[in-house]
Amino acid sequence: MKYFRKWINLTFNHYPRKKLNLVMGAPYEPQTFGQPVERNQTSLISTRDAEKYFRPSRLPIKNTLVKNSQFFDPYYEKNYKEIKLPATLSRTPDETVLNYFSILREAENLTQNQLGGCGTVGMAKLPYPIAYNFFTKDYHKRVSYNEYLQSFAGIGHLNLIKMNRLPDEKGIVPYFIELESIEGSSKGVTYFAYYYGYVQLKKVQNLYKIDQMKLYGEDFLCAPYHLWQHDAEAVVGIMYGEWCKLIKKQLPTKQDGYVKTIDYIGTDGANYRFIFYQLTNDTDVLISQYKKDSEGNWNSIRIDPIKCLKN
Repeated sequence: MKYFRKWINLTFNHYPRKKLNLVMGAPYEPQTFGQPVERNQTSLISTRDAEKYFRPSRLPIKNTLVKNSQFFDPYYEKNYKEIKLPATLSRTPDETVLNYFSILREAENLTQNQLGGCGTVGMAKLPYPIAYNFFTKDYHKRVSYNEYLQSFAGIGHLNLIKMNRLPDEKGIVPYFIELESIEGSSKGVTYFAYYYGYVQLKKVQNLYKIDQMKLYGEDFLCAPYHLWQHDAEAVVGIMYGEWCKLIKKQLPTKQDGYVKTIDYIGTDGANYRFIFYQLTNDTDVLISQYKKDSEGNWNSIRIDPIKCLKN
């Protein structure tokens, strides 16, 4: 114990006589790694061992199609208008989504107020003008390149951890995605943040381009204090059972990985099916609603429980 007290005294006496930066009531200093180092540009980090530094879990990520830094060689010092992407990156919807996020995986846009790393991080800003070319002209009209770049402020690394193609709608190919980011902070520490959302693709001259995206931030403090809204079984039982009076019998939930399927027999005698995706923060998001017709086909429907309350 006396050695521990001695270490504590030496540690606290080590603080310089200046105004202390307090975090959670304690003097704070960023983690040190020695001298800053430059990133080796010959290859991207791709070994399995390196993943333990990037992510809190060992689950496989999906945006791994860019294997080394040689992919970026033709794009150095080019703005987005000078870049023409190879058609092989966007021949199918899956290839478009996977290649887009694979290019962004090692991109960073850390700022003075959102710091992280101890030298060059990944491929720095080189991937952004490349990735911007995955969008349609309509998207470019809505979002300028500078706005696009600014939207990544504070991001140091990006992993695509969930990707599901949804039913096509009138020429639109929609996907559900979940992203895991490493972000800088004003304290100089990096932290993980999670987002889920939707990507919509359009076919343009036999290539699939991204036309729209929408992301929602995941909260890790909301669900523990406000329960039922984030639980699939409760959502179905309360919103569609109590509010809409649609449920005669709710069947046991079936779960395959992060996909939850809830079937119920309606008060009208029909069979209904709701599909939820479970996020990293363990909350459930309603993705699809179906009703079985007389021929046994599941048809997509959309029931708004808020309208049930109003009625």
